[in-house]
Amino acid sequence: MEEKIIAENEEKRSLSFVEQFVKEDLEAGKNGGRIQTRFPPEPNGYIHIGHAKAICMDFGVAERFGGVCNLRFDDTNPSKEGTEYVESILHDIQWLGFKWGNLYYASDYFEQLWDLAVWMIKQGLAYVDEQTSEQIAEQKGTPTQPGTASPYRDRPVEENLRLFEQMNTPEAVEGSMVLRAKLDMANPNMHFRDPVIYRIIQTPHHRTGTKWHAYPMYDFAHGQSDYFEGVTHSICTLEFVPHRPLYDKFVDLLQEKEQQHDYRPRQIEFNRLNLTYTVMSKRKLKALVDEKLVSGWDDPRMPTVCGMRRRGYSSQSIRNFIDSIGYTKFDALNDYALLEAAVRDDLNKRACRVSAVLNPVKLIITNYPEGQAEELEAINNPENEADGKHAITFSRELWIERDDFMEVAEKKFQRLAPGKEVRLKNAYIIKCDEEHPCDKDAEGNVTTIYATYDPETRSGMPGADRKIKGKTLHWLSAGHCLPAEVRLYDRLFSIENPSADERDFRDLLNPESLTVLNNCFVEKYVAEKQPGDFLQFQRIGYFTPDLESTPEHLVFNRTVGLKDTWRK
Repeated sequence: MEEKIIAENEEKRSLSFVEQFVKEDLEAGKNGGRIQTRFPPEPNGYIHIGHAKAICMDFGVAERFGGVCNLRFDDTNPSKEGTEYVESILHDIQWLGFKWGNLYYASDYFEQLWDLAVWMIKQGLAYVDEQTSEQIAEQKGTPTQPGTASPYRDRPVEENLRLFEQMNTPEAVEGSMVLRAKLDMANPNMHFRDPVIYRIIQTPHHRTGTKWHAYPMYDFAHGQSDYFEGVTHSICTLEFVPHRPLYDKFVDLLQEKEQQHDYRPRQIEFNRLNLTYTVMSKRKLKALVDEKLVSGWDDPRMPTVCGMRRRGYSSQSIRNFIDSIGYTKFDALNDYALLEAAVRDDLNKRACRVSAVLNPVKLIITNYPEGQAEELEAINNPENEADGKHAITFSRELWIERDDFMEVAEKKFQRLAPGKEVRLKNAYIIKCDEEHPCDKDAEGNVTTIYATYDPETRSGMPGADRKIKGKTLHWLSAGHCLPAEVRLYDRLFSIENPSADERDFRDLLNPESLTVLNNCFVEKYVAEKQPGDFLQFQRIGYFTPDLESTPEHLVFNRTVGLKDTWRK
């Protein structure tokens, strides 16, 4: 079923402008008709839905045009990276439904990148600078004013080679030296003003250990890595537009060194995915985790792929949402409600319908025999007959939602009230007693509701067609259900665009983003369900078992409500 849904969606989708560029290159015979893309995450955090957009593009282009997409970890900064993040990224890409053609690491090319840097020094195209990062930044100038040359810019080649070798020793002090490309301090593109291409980092690398002490910068490693792998189309986000000339320049230098000019990867940029009521900065997301403002990277309120999976989002719903917002050359802020609408639409086709009562009150059917119980049929999913049915037990004492009863009912109230009839889902029509509709405690809270049932109106019987004004209510047999904890998740932040707010992002967190209900009940059928299974609690919303759920303590996460209530 999953493959069929994906295939149908791909068939309907039109080409994005990125795919149109790729199509034109193919038709022009560029790169010998070869298509190769790559997804290059830095393993310094868990990937979020913004990365998922890039994944859908990088892997989707390769799939659509019969090419290959490589997965390459940009592991050039060991002080922030680790195997935990590598493993999580591998898992999340697979969960989203994609497969990589080859698995690479930027660290695979450390030797080649080092050799290129040495060659640049020998060609007078790179030098070691011993200024502080603040001094270098000051000398960069402004977009309208040229930069000032470093006092070390014209160092002799031999001295630069010696210092560069010294940078790659255990004794080298972080920040004491960097290697800069000698390009053009007057170039209107600030990225061309002698960019730093190597810096000292004394943190052991998760793959190479302590072999290296000087590491290439992203701009120096990225284009060359693409070239080493044969990438034809380097697809990235809009912030890399001003980096593109530098990308091309470094690839050209590599080709000059290798005396090869067979092709150059084409960089194409598209807009990032930004969502309302959340942030996409890995630095801020990591701070939320480290400061325990959320339960972890997979907290269901986080925009991470693992958080959305734990919350109960399907991978296809995320892909459908990304397809619906499309790819443009302009950054935009996408409404979180659009994502939730895509989740609802997809889960409506997948979720098993079950009964759960989150705010219970006792309902006694006074004319139903004491000690009797019967098994009734419940349809698992009316959208898919193949999902079958399951049994639910009916008895004299039931739980219903407290909000489904009103002792003094408003005129438009169509649920249970004195003298009013309602239908119990999959069961009978019942009528609330008029003379003694309920019992209350000392504070006036309703503790028990009383009603009678019409035995001729069970679902499936001829009497079930009897028309009533009341609505259909869900319920549970008090003696045949299980206690559960239910976690209701809402927006992580209380304002629409926290990234644009000058206040500390921690102060913008929504204090009501998590509500825990401990006095809930669910039908026994759901005890078999596992994290990742899709459930619809009838009349309430979509839910999934949490990773912490056990047979002894059931825990369910609300994925999304049946309707968008955020704006109300």
